[in-house]
Amino acid sequence: MEIKVEIIKRETIKPSSPTPNHLRCFDLCLIDQLQPASYISLLLFYSNNTVDPSLPHVKSAEISYTLKASLSQTLARFYPLAGKVKDNVSIDCNDDGADFLEAQVNCRLSDILEQPQRKILRQFLPKEIESSLVLVQATFFCCGGMAIGVRVSRRLADASTATLFIQAWAGTALGSGDPAALPEFGVASSRLPPRKELSATPPAKQTVNDETIVTRRYVFDASKIGALKAKAAGGSIPQPTRVEAVSALIWKCARTVSRPSKLVQIMNIRKRVAPPFPETSFGNLMCLFVAKTGDRETELDGLVIELRKGIEAFTQNYASKFQGDETFSVFGESYKEIDSLYAESVHFIGFSSWCRFPLYEADFGWGKPTWVSVGDLVHKNFVVLVDTRDGGGIEAWVTLSEQDMALFERNKELLEFAALNPSVER
Repeated sequence: MEIKVEIIKRETIKPSSPTPNHLRCFDLCLIDQLQPASYISLLLFYSNNTVDPSLPHVKSAEISYTLKASLSQTLARFYPLAGKVKDNVSIDCNDDGADFLEAQVNCRLSDILEQPQRKILRQFLPKEIESSLVLVQATFFCCGGMAIGVRVSRRLADASTATLFIQAWAGTALGSGDPAALPEFGVASSRLPPRKELSATPPAKQTVNDETIVTRRYVFDASKIGALKAKAAGGSIPQPTRVEAVSALIWKCARTVSRPSKLVQIMNIRKRVAPPFPETSFGNLMCLFVAKTGDRETELDGLVIELRKGIEAFTQNYASKFQGDETFSVFGESYKEIDSLYAESVHFIGFSSWCRFPLYEADFGWGKPTWVSVGDLVHKNFVVLVDTRDGGGIEAWVTLSEQDMALFERNKELLEFAALNPSVER
């Protein structure tokens, strides 16, 4: 059966109250200015809650009303997300609102969760509209299940900010959130002020030839990760983290097909700089670090050491420099290093971890998600890590060229610890 998602309604959701005049101009921070015109994408799937007698049966019309009303209230609190980017320096908080789509699909949720496919999952995400900073699509399955697809602009939100927004939205819908709770606005731009010289050259929209890359989903359950951590442990790092162990294994296996000698990791810097930023700081507060290894380094414990060295080097060299003009030089050096990898055609692999973000707590009133997944994955040689529902395992979405993936997906060591695209409901 061909799975077809049909859009049945589209509207704009505006904030429930107007943004005060003194908050109408919201300054981007320096890191915001450097982000491309693209979106963070997330999918949250909810099963038909009639299987749980403790939860009320909720009809699609009631769900839509709840989602839209709570989104309106949440946008009033996250007022920059309802505005428009202005000259790559600030947000005009004009209360334009967010795009909201309702859709229906001609299959059951279980059909999607049996073996999730990237091309099908993309149908549950709203199509990008560059003028909107937030886009939402609520898709209803014929079994009573639903999917909430969310896109948040990278121009002013990283993974932490996007998660904070979804948490607040779900809490508002459920009636459990503190209506007075707010993200910390202006903290990022006060310490990392925007640069006027960047206003004339906003980052270009990222494009890729989608036909040349392949994405696969690998699931590492908790018991396999325990065994992997034991194998990756070494004298200097006796207790590698889940993310370190899984990243090291994927890096090692990728080296057998494309030989990436360098690993680029996206890192949340809120707690890693001095003084630290509040955990609820709004905006892009992340940086890239590079881990390097020689051609002969192939053991897991050695790769874990290189990962840890990359983080420690960042902390030692840059943690105290995230203020004022020094920040510009820090990011200048960071981006120059990344650019040099492209310029020199160095093989590298990138990682972004969504682990430990409480996305599985997003209860809008009809129970917690059955499954949470990342949305669009458009970067070759890139890996996104997400927690499994039990919090102990990791799902790795790996994107490589078709040629490299044909070899990578047959790697015996990888398949010793990871299952290739198993059913979500197993």
